[in-house]
Amino acid sequence: MNNSEMLYLYDAKMTNPNGDPDDENRPRMDGDRDVNIVTDVRLKRYIRDYFESKEENSIYVRKINDQPVMPGKVLDIDSVKTKDEILKKYRDVRLFGATVAVEKQSLAITGPAQFNWGYSLNKVEIIEAGITTHFASNEKATQSSMGRDYRVRYSFLAFSGALSGLRAEKTTLSNEDVSLMDEAMLHAIPQQFTRSKIGQTPRLYLRLEYKDTETYFGDLRRFVKLEKTEDLRDIEEVVLDVSKLKEFLYNENVRSRIDKVYGFCCNELYLIAGGEPVSFEQVLSGLPFKEV
Repeated sequence: MNNSEMLYLYDAKMTNPNGDPDDENRPRMDGDRDVNIVTDVRLKRYIRDYFESKEENSIYVRKINDQPVMPGKVLDIDSVKTKDEILKKYRDVRLFGATVAVEKQSLAITGPAQFNWGYSLNKVEIIEAGITTHFASNEKATQSSMGRDYRVRYSFLAFSGALSGLRAEKTTLSNEDVSLMDEAMLHAIPQQFTRSKIGQTPRLYLRLEYKDTETYFGDLRRFVKLEKTEDLRDIEEVVLDVSKLKEFLYNENVRSRIDKVYGFCCNELYLIAGGEPVSFEQVLSGLPFKEV
């Protein structure tokens, strides 16, 4: 397996993409720039949940009966005792790595696929509202309890990631594992029909698979930007400038290193390059592309 680099864009409308438990579960923000932040842990959780929806008990980092558990409780002690057995059984460990307890010792496995923290390409406004539940706050209370609800008005989020071919060999990562991760980028978030997560939609995904285990160009988010970054409320108001991305992909030094491109682009996402409308297919023109 060779190196890959990934670009992932999705939006969040009137929802909470990633609450901060240390701040009343408010959406995570860079307050100096009014930028919404989502951790890589949140994105990996989406992917893990998608894996488990496809194959029960295929992931190591999970809850059992909706409750957090110690690592040893996840493992079937009778059937999983070594690092090789863990890698064979758990898809998320092969992909993301984990710290696992085997043979009475803690073992750190570094995964080949990693993501940066995501951030919004636009300035984001937080909406706050009081909520009332119909459950008392304690046994002696006679009135409903009060709380606060925090959501972003609109956030257009961008993630960048990379996959190491050399590290993939060490975790026995398979092409099937990576293909399922590609699928998760399209399907995982829409499956999260929880109160705080509904309202999020995948918009664009690119995975550039290179021809070797050495190529790495860095954060792909630097090649995209929004034409308008303030007062956005809906995908219909979004214009994504991919001029630099198109230029990057048309560069012969880059193009010669790409073996295949995997991804998708939402029909509602309006793209421009050089100030003119451009299609996703035009951006990838001449490259071997497979739609997820």
